[in-house]
Amino acid sequence: MTNASDTQQPLKSGWLSRLVSGLSKSSTKLVSGISDILTKRKLDDVALAELEDLLLAADLGTATAMKLTGDLAKTRFGKDITSEEVRTAFAADITKVLEPVALPLAVDTTRKPFVILMVGVNGAGKTTTIGKLAHHFRREGLNVSLAAGDTFRAAAVEQLKVWGARVGAPVIARDTGADAAGLAFEAVQEARKRGDDVLLVDTAGRLQNRDELMAELQKISRALSKVDASAPHATLLVLDATVGQNAHSQVDVFKSIVGVTGLVMTKLDGTAKGGVVVALAERFKLPVHYIGVGEGADDLRPFTSHSFARSLMGLNPEA
Repeated sequence: MTNASDTQQPLKSGWLSRLVSGLSKSSTKLVSGISDILTKRKLDDVALAELEDLLLAADLGTATAMKLTGDLAKTRFGKDITSEEVRTAFAADITKVLEPVALPLAVDTTRKPFVILMVGVNGAGKTTTIGKLAHHFRREGLNVSLAAGDTFRAAAVEQLKVWGARVGAPVIARDTGADAAGLAFEAVQEARKRGDDVLLVDTAGRLQNRDELMAELQKISRALSKVDASAPHATLLVLDATVGQNAHSQVDVFKSIVGVTGLVMTKLDGTAKGGVVVALAERFKLPVHYIGVGEGADDLRPFTSHSFARSLMGLNPEA
């Protein structure tokens, strides 16, 4: 049966269509900006400076902006150039920046469970992301359980239970205000008894400038390692793309406190700051495992460099 949306979209993949749509706020700003800069003019120093400012405004970061415009100047300085040529060149360079970090999260199924600790600030979308990841892993045929480690918020526990019921994943939860580290410890034991492949551990939202909250994260991580010395096997920092350059300070702090092993970027559909993914890749070199471009369970997918870079520049991601 053919999905109606498939016949309406020129792109072959439903996910790529959603990616293009999700990045439209970021790409529209870049496409129109590049077009305005290059209308009826050659690529001169003024145009290069304006292009660099545009890239900075899109949160691609200083290092990336300088690299992209510098590479463009090497081959096209003083020549006529179209907006599409610039965007194609930028997309190619951005792809090179992103390729080393566009790494799928490898679940080691010999670990039962493979423990994934989810961290991030308030409002980043951790609990929803856990539900979407559970959905993703269940589709891959893995047995998944969820630990409701945000014991401060009853709503977070209920939200996780809804996701658990939806995807067929048991949820380990305790009373509101229960010790999160103790819950994490028990969750690993329960998941191990069931022979679960993956355990996703939710945590309360942190403010990266609150020492006592960050210390509790370390306590949770230590509790996990008491059951399995190698746990957590992955520590994923969930970042809200709408915060733009503020994401840098979040990575700095969480990386130093709990040894972040990878990133998940959410809410790319709600911002024109999608370029921050590129800036983070350039600076931190941490794997970007997943990106989110919507509320649906299928709107969180593994990160791919080529399709993201071309979508960001308003180009066909399948070309």
